[in-house]
Amino acid sequence: MRGLGGVASPAFPFQPEVPMRRVALALTASLFLLPDVAAAADLQGVASVIDGDTLDLHGQRIRMHGLDAPESSQSCQKADGSSYRCGQLSARALADKIGRQTVRCEQKDKDRYGRIVGTCFLGSENLNEWLVRQGLAVAYREYSKAYVPAEIAAREEKLGIWQGSFQMPAEYRKEKKGGGKSEEDEILELIKKLIYLFWK
Repeated sequence: MRGLGGVASPAFPFQPEVPMRRVALALTASLFLLPDVAAAADLQGVASVIDGDTLDLHGQRIRMHGLDAPESSQSCQKADGSSYRCGQLSARALADKIGRQTVRCEQKDKDRYGRIVGTCFLGSENLNEWLVRQGLAVAYREYSKAYVPAEIAAREEKLGIWQGSFQMPAEYRKEKKGGGKSEEDEILELIKKLIYLFWK
């Protein structure tokens, strides 16, 4: 094909130049985004209870946001001074609550272990709040104050762990590990707190 003056012109004169580097970066970014999209779409179904504040949905661990339940190995004391496995009680109560019903979780974050941190619902009922309101967990004030009112109500009514005495789950974990947190853990927790304060 020849243009004016007999000069050959390209077959596609208006074909834009697209930098291959930009295309490669876009494709790479899309590959990283795909797993998160799939995970977000998959946060619904019949859940398995791992412990009092952790669920499993389709093989994805979900740490329930804004609360801290007693550890599975943790014991608490009733009003009469007798001991009971409060961690196991919290997990069993959550399992009985949801049964084989469909649970839906909304992702808020991911923790340093790669678990999704989210708010989970049974129908329209907020399961995170339910756990705290029943005295099966405490409000995790380090990361959220959303369930502090539910904790206060449970404490006033002496429900669950508030019927007697117990050690805060975070303190129990710290003692069980046999010492204070590592410098890396402290830095990670500080970063998460700053992110929470910035975005809340």
